[in-house]
Amino acid sequence: MHYRTLGRTGIQVSSFALGTMVLGAEGLGNPDHDDSVRIIHKALDSGINLVDTADAYSRGESEVVVGKALKGRRDDVVLATKFGLPMSDDPNHKGASRRWIMTEVENSLRRLQTDHIDLYQMHRLDPDTDIDETLSALTELVRSGKVRAIGASTVPASQIVEAQWVAERHGLEPFRTEQPPYSILNRAIEAEVLPVTDRYGMGVLTWSPMAKGMLSGRIRRDGATDLRRAAVFSSFSDTERLDAVEKIAALAEEAGLSMPHLALAFAVAHPAVSSVLIGPRTMEQLDDLLAAADVTLSDDVLDRIDEIVPPGTDVGRPDQASYVPPALQQASLRRLPTATRAAA
Repeated sequence: MHYRTLGRTGIQVSSFALGTMVLGAEGLGNPDHDDSVRIIHKALDSGINLVDTADAYSRGESEVVVGKALKGRRDDVVLATKFGLPMSDDPNHKGASRRWIMTEVENSLRRLQTDHIDLYQMHRLDPDTDIDETLSALTELVRSGKVRAIGASTVPASQIVEAQWVAERHGLEPFRTEQPPYSILNRAIEAEVLPVTDRYGMGVLTWSPMAKGMLSGRIRRDGATDLRRAAVFSSFSDTERLDAVEKIAALAEEAGLSMPHLALAFAVAHPAVSSVLIGPRTMEQLDDLLAAADVTLSDDVLDRIDEIVPPGTDVGRPDQASYVPPALQQASLRRLPTATRAAA
């Protein structure tokens, strides 16, 4: 395993990080706690030192599993978790308000069985909360010692800049990391997000290097499809993405690599990326993913990938991989009321 500095935090993290969204999860995940703990232990024994989870993963179940796995090994792990997605039907049990942050950090600490979190991340932007309110609350957590560094996930470049400006003007802790989606099929962050994170010295932890499974080798135009995932992700029927997958599969075969190894090596190759999240559901999947740690792509292969998917672009529908402003999701936010329009 190779290690890189997480932005300017001085923290050294493994080039692969263990994402635990599917550990302790029903449905597409692994609900067996003991097996999930063994997977985490194998990842740590293999050199991975960054474990990433979130309160919303199975409504806290993933954090519970991680807490069990890290008993006796906590000091050797860079532990990252997130807040912000709904934790119940209560409208105040979500978001990035001071009220919820101060409540939920205690819940996460209890589930994780620790007295501090190395990286506490805002899972998604909260359009109902001023960013200075969020940063103010997170700054208190850093200064109290409960949190070592703060970050965010899937934030567009313009709002990363806004958060940095707010932190500087008000003497608050800035976001030290960003966690965006990044894969051969989803390269949009190369256009603005990665240049901005580099400008501010932020670490980058990328998620979904397999493009939600489309680069796993199990999603093909000939019908060899992971039907469980196909029922969840609409992009599996996107012809533009399927065309690109076939070209990537041919390139992987020519390079003597499996599609997952090609996908992981691509994500790691970008100099602005600190660590790439892998999310195995089984021990067999973990073993296969770990085997990609020493794969290095030649310039020729990277050039061929650029021909298939141009730098800075996404292919087809990315299955909610990118942040979508509320006004693009709700028609009422981009239209004046009928009465106002009529009066005008």
